[in-house]
Amino acid sequence: MKKTSTQRSTRQRQVILEELQKLTSHPTATTLYEIVRRRLPKISLGTVYRNLELAARLGLIQKLDFAGSEARFDGNVADHDHLRCVRCGRVDDVSAPALDLSGGQTNDWGGYQILGHRLEFFGICPNCSREENEDVHRCSDGLTDASTQRGSGFSTTLDDSSANIPSRDNALVFRKPR
Repeated sequence: MKKTSTQRSTRQRQVILEELQKLTSHPTATTLYEIVRRRLPKISLGTVYRNLELAARLGLIQKLDFAGSEARFDGNVADHDHLRCVRCGRVDDVSAPALDLSGGQTNDWGGYQILGHRLEFFGICPNCSREENEDVHRCSDGLTDASTQRGSGFSTTLDDSSANIPSRDNALVFRKPR
């Protein structure tokens, strides 16, 4: 880590950055804390938070603030965008052509001089999509919601008139918000 007149490099800060840069999962501070504790058992969660915030301010890492979710951190500071699962919160890097915002006329952007951008895609990741398809399949075959089988407290039933016709059309699906 580059030293400044007010910030010195510490072993804790170095380990936090090393562990973050090994990951492509865009962890939360809490997740990274659990990983860092394997190397530094006495480190506190507050120390991890403070060092991540500082590293983000210094441009050494990216802080990903998604509306309504806990901040995540990315050790890759190269220009790239992210894709977030709306169900589980998983975040992946997007390999898409970069937007070229340089050289445009300022009036194209309402008089703004564009310095950069952040683009967030959102959708349902392959794991959640697969789980959803399995839930619907179980629900339509067994006439009960898969979340009931997991003990969620939700249950679904069909009236007797449709009980003999198991199909996706007459299977009710209720899911707990994730």
